[in-house]
Amino acid sequence: MAGEFFIAREQALLGSRYESLYTAAAPQYRGVTVNGLRCPPERFAQQAGLSLEPSPFCAQSFLLADPGQRPGRHAYHHAGVFYVQEPSAAMPAGLLRIRPGERVLDLCAAPGGKSSQLAAALQGKGLLVSNEYAAPRAAILRGNLERMGVTNAVILNESTGQLAAALPAFFDKVLVDVPCSGEGMFRKEPQALQQHSAALIAQCAAMGASILDDAAALLRLGGLLCFSTCTFAPEEDETQIGAFLVRHPEFSLLPIEAQAGSPGETARACGYDYPAEYTRRVYPCHGGEGHFMALLQKTALPPEYSPFAAQARREGRKKATGTENGGKATADVRAAAAAFLQQYFPAIADFPLEVRGRDAYFSVALPLPQKLRIVRSGVWVGSAEKGRFEPAHQLFCAYGALCANAERLSLSDARTAAWLRGETIPAQTAASGWTAVLVDGFPLGFGKTSGGAVKNRYPKGLRNLQ
Repeated sequence: MAGEFFIAREQALLGSRYESLYTAAAPQYRGVTVNGLRCPPERFAQQAGLSLEPSPFCAQSFLLADPGQRPGRHAYHHAGVFYVQEPSAAMPAGLLRIRPGERVLDLCAAPGGKSSQLAAALQGKGLLVSNEYAAPRAAILRGNLERMGVTNAVILNESTGQLAAALPAFFDKVLVDVPCSGEGMFRKEPQALQQHSAALIAQCAAMGASILDDAAALLRLGGLLCFSTCTFAPEEDETQIGAFLVRHPEFSLLPIEAQAGSPGETARACGYDYPAEYTRRVYPCHGGEGHFMALLQKTALPPEYSPFAAQARREGRKKATGTENGGKATADVRAAAAAFLQQYFPAIADFPLEVRGRDAYFSVALPLPQKLRIVRSGVWVGSAEKGRFEPAHQLFCAYGALCANAERLSLSDARTAAWLRGETIPAQTAASGWTAVLVDGFPLGFGKTSGGAVKNRYPKGLRNLQ
């Protein structure tokens, strides 16, 4: 049985420590991580009206003290003020010490919680590339980053190998939260236990090794790489890092300076000679479901590195980068978008516009080969349709607080719940025309005001219908 295999392995590795680390009495917490692009955690805690406790894993996170709370239906969740996240999952992104202006990659990014943390640390400056190989999950990733108001992201649906070939040594920081056997989710997701096997662990370990090698190629000299899993399996954790350090002598393992969790374990390193205690583990007794983390730095060039080959790849990217088509249609879209922005968003009307077909975007500069699958790049401003300009939901998620025409709601206003159900609401602060709808200053999409009412344009798939 899968459960028996897991228990036997952990008891053999931990001995008398097994009961205390995996105690069934440890509470199962849910958590929320506050979006630093919206507000500081202190403000969120004061006005969200949720029962919260500080999280030991991240300064921007809280534990939900009341298990009956439904944070996914909260107006602040719709406004991208916070992300519902397993508590220990909020820890890896902070280890990278992101600074505004850096080039940052989340290599296995869906559903987007860690990417939103990276984006908040960048504060709209620099570049975030969030990649997800599975197309349906990439769509979920896009939706979450849009809701969180991220403006400087490129979202990709690509293999890690293709990405490594396209952008070698391009990124300052790389987060690699690899697909794993999911042992850390056994308590919350019983199906993970049912699917568990030695074969699955071996498959995930091999996949993780391949993804790590690609991550190594994507990182610049001196850059940081954070590797994480939500499993306890040695083959996917300490042993994985030991094997990586043998394959990549250009990397050094850095100690993780954190109070949460416990040090990694030499007994799980399968004989690899490195300081496994520099890594970090989270067990159920620590208040999270299970996580493993390692922080690595590229301190030298790989032995096979060729500056001439790297230069050739860079030149290839430049040649492959496309430019928008000219012509009257493009000029018409650009003019319509510019007129709309000047009327409703004068504070950002001079942002560079890129036209793609009938759509206008605030673009993100990234020299990507056209063959890479781009899900979304920059902020979708809207579309020119039959002589009129239709703004996009993403524009209001990103910049709704800057809109010159707004309907201002609060958490206690009954109109807030009505808006999230998709209803038309009475206008009290908005004039006629396109209207940003805000709750306590946070964006809830947009509508169109006419005759004293704001007609709802909140996407149907996002509404609170139950």
